[in-house]
Amino acid sequence: MSIEGVPVVTEAFPKTVRLVTTARLREAVLLPLVDDQDELELLAEIEGATSTRLIAQDKGISGLAANELVYDVPHAPFINASFAYAKPRQPNRFSGPDRGAWYAALEVETCLHEVGFHLTNALAEAGDYNATVEYAEMFCSLAGDFLDLRQVPDHPSLDPDQTRAYPIGNALADSARAEGLNGIIYPSVRHEDGICLVALRPAAVQSVRQGSVYRMIWKGDPTPTIEGPL
Repeated sequence: MSIEGVPVVTEAFPKTVRLVTTARLREAVLLPLVDDQDELELLAEIEGATSTRLIAQDKGISGLAANELVYDVPHAPFINASFAYAKPRQPNRFSGPDRGAWYAALEVETCLHEVGFHLTNALAEAGDYNATVEYAEMFCSLAGDFLDLRQVPDHPSLDPDQTRAYPIGNALADSARAEGLNGIIYPSVRHEDGICLVALRPAAVQSVRQGSVYRMIWKGDPTPTIEGPL
């Protein structure tokens, strides 16, 4: 079977890795301001009124139904947030303005290259190559039916030029999801020989657990220093 010329494979990956900023692992910045359970519940109510993830979990958002999200599993908020927080002005390779996805890789080095590339671009746009960011590994297992772009390495969705590749990648992801596939396996565009995966469905992300922390440091140069695992 294939979709738009890309083969479909059935595979299982017991351990993949995704990097998330450690800021997302910390307590809410307003938490020290509350004194008791009543105030904590009020804080949660305020957060619920403004959090895209919580709104998605409660009633869904454009492009993502509430019943697609996961509940009562380890790190469910991380899983749901990756799908609820889309980037209307900055789509990713296989996720567009209305729906996010869970991006991962087989090796943390590939994640560091991918994350580093995008952060360096953001610093270039800001005109300041000075920053320190910490990322934590989030491991998960993925299994099921996937489009396999490893077999089509010259596919236009893998073009390094984002303006050319991303619209094609988003259309391919829509087709894969419509056919019930769990995601896409693809060669990393930013790390030679690296293999990436994108889960297109929250339920495809299984057994999430936290790993080590890495620190990326820019000191006036577009190439960061990487410290870790910490």
